[in-house]
Order: sequence, then C-alpha cells, then structure tokens
Amino acid sequence: MSGIGSWLLVVAIPFYVFTLTGSTVATGLTLALEALPALTIGPWAGVLLDRWDLVRAMWIADLVSAAAVGLILFADRDHLWLIYVAILLENTATTVFRPAARALRPTVVGTGAELAAANALTAVTSSAIRLAAPPLGALLLAGPGIEFVLAVDIASYLISAIVIATIRTRRHPTATEPPRALEGLKVVVRHRALRGVLIGQTAFLTANAGLTALLVPFTVNRLQAPGYVVGYLISGLGAGYLIGAALSTKASRVLGIRELLAITQLASVGALFFTADSLALLIGALAAPAITLALDLPLTLNLIATLAVIAAALTLLVVPRHPAYFTKTAR
Repeated sequence: MSGIGSWLLVVAIPFYVFTLTGSTVATGLTLALEALPALTIGPWAGVLLDRWDLVRAMWIADLVSAAAVGLILFADRDHLWLIYVAILLENTATTVFRPAARALRPTVVGTGAELAAANALTAVTSSAIRLAAPPLGALLLAGPGIEFVLAVDIASYLISAIVIATIRTRRHPTATEPPRALEGLKVVVRHRALRGVLIGQTAFLTANAGLTALLVPFTVNRLQAPGYVVGYLISGLGAGYLIGAALSTKASRVLGIRELLAITQLASVGALFFTADSLALLIGALAAPAITLALDLPLTLNLIATLAVIAAALTLLVVPRHPAYFTKTAR
C-alpha cells in the first residue's frame, strides 16, 4: 500500500518542482535528497532495529511519512523548502521501514519454502508497482493535480500503518550486542569479487542518477512532451525488474553463483552496498544538473550515458570471473 503511494510521486514531485522553478538544479536536488537519509542513516538503521520492536518501528515510520507528504500540500514557489524537508523526512522514515520489513518477514511467514515464496511475491509486487505507478502518478498530476496525488500517498501510508499495527509476533529486540554498522566494509575490502561489483555498480548508478535527474527537463524542454511521458519512461524500470525476476532463477543456476549470492546477502554487506547506491545517487543527482550550467543539456546527457557504458567495461575489468568458469575451461 505505501509503495503504491510512494511510486506515484516518483515522477510527480520532480515534475512539480520543475514546473514551479524551471530549474534543473532544483529538480536534481529532489532526487539527491531522497538518497541522503540512506547514506547517512542507512548503515546504522539495521543495527539499531535489532534493539527495537519492529512492528512499532514500521507503523511509526508510516505515520512520519504521511505527515511528511502532508507538508508538500503547503508548498509553492516561495516555500519550496517545504518540499525538500518533506523528502528528507519521508525518506528517513523509509530508511527505517525497509530493513524492519525485511527482518520482520521471517517471523510472520516462517523460514524455508515459506520465506522464499514470500520474498518472490514481494519482488513481483514491487516490480508491478514500479511498472504501473509512475505513469499513473504523472497522469493524475496532469488530471486531478498534485493535491490529489499527495492525498493518495498520505492515505496509502495511513492504511499501511493500520495494517502493520495488527501484526502480532513473538519476535523480541535482540538482547546481545549487535554487529557494528560498518562491519561489512572489511568483508568487501578483502573480497575481490564483492569489491569489484561495488566499484562497477557505483559507477553505473552514478550515471543512472544523473540521467534520472535530467530526465524531466530533457523530456519537457527538449522533446516538448507532457509529464506522463516521463512516467512511461520511469515505468521501464518496473518492466526491467519483472523481466529480471523471471530470468534470475535460471541465470543463477547456469552461472553457479550460489556462494557469491550467499555472501552478498549478509546484512552488513548489503548495508554497505545500499550506502554506496545512495552515495552514487547523491553525487549523480547533484553533479548532472550542475554540469548543465557549463554544458548544454544534450551534451551532458551524452557524457553521462558514456559513463554508464564505461561502468560495464569497468565491471568486466575489476570483477574476477566466477571459479566455475575456470573449472569449465580447465576441463
């Protein structure tokens, strides 16, 4: 429920800010602020949640998100800072909500086959939302307007909070000393494969964030397209996730990466990768609009697209081949 409301705003908020200001920098800042809480709070959120009641943390996070989105109702060109504050608050709450949801899921559905089925259902649901919600949000923005989109998002958070508050589990906060927040950094630094993946992924996501930050100005100013077209473009992310989910199981069997996946799914290592993703998002979202001030928009987009291509080559260079490859070639 809360995911539907959040993805409605993925296009609506940057488009609304660009409509108010006409500034690529102001639009890029909305994207950068989304990543800031995950970068600054994310590495510690999972550790702190080991000592909290997860259900309470989740429904409180939903209420904070609803209140944050409500701030945008009072924003205009002269009070743009309200949008930025709202984005920070909402994403701070989301940074707490997501690891709590992952930790709570096994206590609700169990482990083994039940947990695998729940994870698969969550992945498919999230992908479907990413596919449908962005263009829907842009269409609602063009129709009923930003107030209606915000009202839907607020309602989705409130419904989510009510549903989560009904969950009853036997899970208690961890009594023992939790792991240190950046413990995964040592693992990644020592592990060549993880280190290589992190480098390549960070380079690609930096380019991706820059392209995303410039997508609204480019589509509206250069292509003279309405806002819902941006929604269709963003929904391509959802289509990619659906295709990836369908292919991932078979691909993992063919590539033989079970051991690698087992390592990367460790909570501390995963937190480091999420932090790097947020850092890349922050840099890309701020740098790309700034570059347009010195270069024109098409040239900037071409340069950033080139960086995305370079990221693929960089990954091939810094990530070692899987041991299974050497076994096959030796045979």
